[in-house]
Amino acid sequence: MSLKITPRSTALRVAIQHKINTKTKPLGALGVLESLALQIAEIQNSLNPRLIQPHVLVFAADHGLVDEGVSLYPQAVTAQMVQNFIHGGAAINVFCKQHNITLRVVDAGVNADLSQYKTEILHQKINYGTKNSLKEAAMSATECVRALDAGADVVNKVAKTGCNVIGFGEMGIGNTAAASLIMAKITKLPLATCVGRGTGLNDSQLVQKNKVLEAVLAQHTSATSPHEILMSVGGFEIAQLCGAMLKAAELGMCLVIDGFICTSALLLAYTLEPNVLDYCIFSHCSEENGHQAMLQFLGVEPVLRLGLRLGEGSAAALAYPLLESAVLFLNDMASFESAGVSEANV
Repeated sequence: MSLKITPRSTALRVAIQHKINTKTKPLGALGVLESLALQIAEIQNSLNPRLIQPHVLVFAADHGLVDEGVSLYPQAVTAQMVQNFIHGGAAINVFCKQHNITLRVVDAGVNADLSQYKTEILHQKINYGTKNSLKEAAMSATECVRALDAGADVVNKVAKTGCNVIGFGEMGIGNTAAASLIMAKITKLPLATCVGRGTGLNDSQLVQKNKVLEAVLAQHTSATSPHEILMSVGGFEIAQLCGAMLKAAELGMCLVIDGFICTSALLLAYTLEPNVLDYCIFSHCSEENGHQAMLQFLGVEPVLRLGLRLGEGSAAALAYPLLESAVLFLNDMASFESAGVSEANV
């Protein structure tokens, strides 16, 4: 996929910062909300930004590597959780409903026939799960390109609703393993820093997961580019997330990034196009081992620290009201001049 992502304007940044600084408050008194207001206004290239038709996209897919015991749950749980999303029973359903966010679930590569859900989900299945990356490449070059393009297509569909802010989530048994491998490949950090307990592995199971992932890395030492990394150790949901993030940034949307798996997709997108980072708001720092190091590698700060490690885009939905507050104070809060309030002595 070929994209052009516009870098920020320095002149606009100065004007937005002046507007923030002259609100009726001490300098910096609204903390993170001020940073959010600045970023959202820059993304929208406007002194009066608006958040329109917010969406959360949850990309779901399965991983052949689960055959090696890297997850506590069986692969069937991916399809079962997709059905839970459809029936409104998951955390992401609750939080999206609470904050009037449209939730769309994407079958990126679930190992089940979900064709009976004709309108309830978006059908972008690349294959019935990836291959076992311990034994072969997770996906072919053709599948990789199709997945990236499919993610971009989903964002194009959502953009037609008028949406200009998207939260990204995922579901896929075994996808913390894929995310850990991607992280290790891109950041060059030791694998032990990148691997966590996922769905709740105990100590012996975590040791097994580390052994398997060390062996997977040894199998794919020649994979260095983002496309090669995706092909060798990635997942269809991660690939579609990557393509979706790049397209959303190209369209000038605000990207609200969820946790560990979504940030692994962003690592790939960032490696392909560094300007994508300007459009990303990082909703939280996950309790999954490695996420803090991911955020440090990217040089970014999360909005929330709530001890979450659920995925599904749950933290993206929880952070969204703070984005609304940032935009509202920038647009509606009085300035010292308009309110007739004296400014600080300098």
